[in-house]
Amino acid sequence: MSLYTLLGALEIGLIFSLVALGVYISFRLLRFPDLTVDGSFPLGGAVAATMIAAGHDPFTATIAATLAGAIAGLITGWLNVSLKIMDLLASILMMIALYSINLRIMGKPNVPLITEPTVFNLLQPEALADYVFRPLLLVFVVLAVKLALDGFFATQSGLAIRATGSNARMARAQGVNTGMAILAGMALSNALVGLAGALFAQTQGGADISMGVGTIVIGLAAVIVGESLLPSRKLYLATIAVIVGAIVYRFFIALALNSDFIGLQAQDLNLVTAVLVTVALVVPRLRAHWSGKRVS
Repeated sequence: MSLYTLLGALEIGLIFSLVALGVYISFRLLRFPDLTVDGSFPLGGAVAATMIAAGHDPFTATIAATLAGAIAGLITGWLNVSLKIMDLLASILMMIALYSINLRIMGKPNVPLITEPTVFNLLQPEALADYVFRPLLLVFVVLAVKLALDGFFATQSGLAIRATGSNARMARAQGVNTGMAILAGMALSNALVGLAGALFAQTQGGADISMGVGTIVIGLAAVIVGESLLPSRKLYLATIAVIVGAIVYRFFIALALNSDFIGLQAQDLNLVTAVLVTVALVVPRLRAHWSGKRVS
């Protein structure tokens, strides 16, 4: 692969590491199967692209996209906590609703940003090419988010969210408002996904109504791959694993699609994802099996 392809894979991997961190919060910490991600990712892109195309500051648009994602997650949590709708069904309902909402926001299937300012070209120094600067800026953003999450989940509110996911009944017995914990966790999870969608739209030159298809699969793949590579119960190591998993996942995808001898094409992306996730799920079990044999 060329340097340009490698940096492109790193760029996309860093963006989807934000999605993976959001998925990690909902699926691993809260034990909430959240499919809202497939709607909140394009929601972030739609809000950011529409605001930028309308002449708003890209930084303000990115913050608004993050807040929009948080609201989407909050509504999913509200459907579950207040209306007692099953968690998976609540997220499916929100995902379906967001498709129409995203079309309403954009007013059309896609909003181009080719000639519009973005957070990347506004901050880019003249000495650096855009394909070099974008991954550097994203590294800073992802590290800042990772450290903020580590700090938050060490606070009382963060521990309440973790306790709710581990054992809701025990958490309630200890005085934790599990309903509020679910709402906060879902809002935080989808805020990260909305942020990722906003950054993705700005790197790809626009937002599209179909850009969220399969986002939850990518997020889960990154979490599973990361946990297979760096298994740990410590949160600060788990968040590192999730980020590494997203980057490794994108590198494997880029390698598979750019290796002529394999013969894969862009339409084979879902097939490659399925194979990679299957391998990531099987390898730890095989490793544990062989370790058990050696011990015996």
